[in-house]
Amino acid sequence: MATYDLDEQERLDELKAWWKRWGNTMMIGLAVAISVVAGWRYWQNHTLTQSLEAATVYEKLTQSLAAKDPKGARESGAMLIDQYKGTAYAPRAALLLAKLNAEGKDLKSAQTQLEWAVANSKEPAVKDLARLRLAGVQLDQQQYDAALKTLAGSHSDAFAFRFHDLKGDVLLAQGKPADARVAYQAAFSDMQEDNPYRTLVELKLDAMGGAAK
Repeated sequence: MATYDLDEQERLDELKAWWKRWGNTMMIGLAVAISVVAGWRYWQNHTLTQSLEAATVYEKLTQSLAAKDPKGARESGAMLIDQYKGTAYAPRAALLLAKLNAEGKDLKSAQTQLEWAVANSKEPAVKDLARLRLAGVQLDQQQYDAALKTLAGSHSDAFAFRFHDLKGDVLLAQGKPADARVAYQAAFSDMQEDNPYRTLVELKLDAMGGAAK
């Protein structure tokens, strides 16, 4: 049997005492750390798998639209929204379904899809585009106050002129030409001179009287 000198025995006794006091806590902490790492790896793998599967379904959706197969497109879109709503593909699918519904004069369903995209998209550009299309659908249904509310939130600078322009359309439909002109002017001012959309806004301003500034 091994023997220890006094200093070695004291260190061993101290280690035993420390382990008796803190050993269980350390083991629990180690177990938690291992669980966290394992959970994180599982989540990463799960997220990657979800994204890859969603990409495949999204491709089927776009193929169905290209083949003018609305039934197939709706099935793929519904699957993305129901089963892959945490991926970036789901809000994009909602935008495509909304366009499909709007073209079919089903504005109510289009509005539902766009509202979902606004609420669930994590990408600012997609969210802004969904809000613009939602406001357009609301305008088509004469939901003027709702459309203005949709347009009132913050948005990226890249979409500023489109928000102002659509706001002008809503205000003009409400019978507020002076306010509409202010919105159109803001849209015109927000655009670069080489923006082809600028000509359209300039025509709206000209039709209302007075030159664009």
